[in-house]
Amino acid sequence: MAGKEIMDVLMRKKFPIQKADFYDPDIKEEYSKLTQFNGEPRVIHSIDDFSFNRMDLVFMAANKKISQRIGTKAKEKKVFAVDLSGAFWEQEGVPVIVNGVNEEILKSEPYLVANPHPVSIMMSRIVKEVKKEFGVLKTVAFILQPVSAFGKSGVEELAGQSADILNKGAGNRKVFQAQIAFNLLSQSESVDKSGFSSIERRILSELKRILRNKELSISLVQAPVFHGYSIMIYVELEKKADIKSLEEIYRKSSLFKCYSPSLQCPISPALTAGKEEIYIGQLKKDDIFPNSFWIWAVADNLTVGSALNAYEIALHMISDEKRNT
Repeated sequence: MAGKEIMDVLMRKKFPIQKADFYDPDIKEEYSKLTQFNGEPRVIHSIDDFSFNRMDLVFMAANKKISQRIGTKAKEKKVFAVDLSGAFWEQEGVPVIVNGVNEEILKSEPYLVANPHPVSIMMSRIVKEVKKEFGVLKTVAFILQPVSAFGKSGVEELAGQSADILNKGAGNRKVFQAQIAFNLLSQSESVDKSGFSSIERRILSELKRILRNKELSISLVQAPVFHGYSIMIYVELEKKADIKSLEEIYRKSSLFKCYSPSLQCPISPALTAGKEEIYIGQLKKDDIFPNSFWIWAVADNLTVGSALNAYEIALHMISDEKRNT
């Protein structure tokens, strides 16, 4: 799903490409699978035929094992590579980049870059805007995760379960061990001794690296939603602020769409599917804790939370100005 989305973004944004090749680890026989790119039919090749010859840039959205192999080789051969698979986020020497937050790291010309988790991209952009203006003492977030976080199989399981349950069936359970349709799950994978999952640990680690802020915590719940992360963020600010001043910060940035509270059109995953901005909905000023606010934010995890950031990273990596310095 991430691979398809990056293809769509590259076409829509008219990324400067002379030649593009596509590879899939599931291809066993040449010419057995086709795709389309820039209006032309293209053959998808076996990953066994992958070659770095005359290649400038690689996007990796396969499984972690294959992405690890390709990314490591790309770095050795000094071919620019952006990993969307999550294979390199914790590897020392591989920067985790969010464009508009810490892209200055790219000035050191790394050949391999990790695209962060969608929540890390969303939250780092949201918190940085406030931090820049008012300073941030503490950040806590409650996250609703879509089933597309588990790929196509997660989407198919929610769709199939929903139909089965409406027809008085039980629904298949392969991706999620408990019912996900019409339900909320406090966990969708095993947890450590502190009760945190590997996804939560990854997001926390990435956010602390990107924002350089240790006063930060999150908790994630699995929701019966196909696409789009929904996040309720609590922030304690250093300087005095009000709801209007926070709204102004997000309204003046092209990264966000900021809306006032509305019963007719509340900000939700259904509204943001396929959109290129982070949607900021209701802002609340906390009356109990001084200078504290709640921020409701939603964004498409495949577009804003993955492909667009990878595209922007790639633009920095291959820019003519960068090559000539």
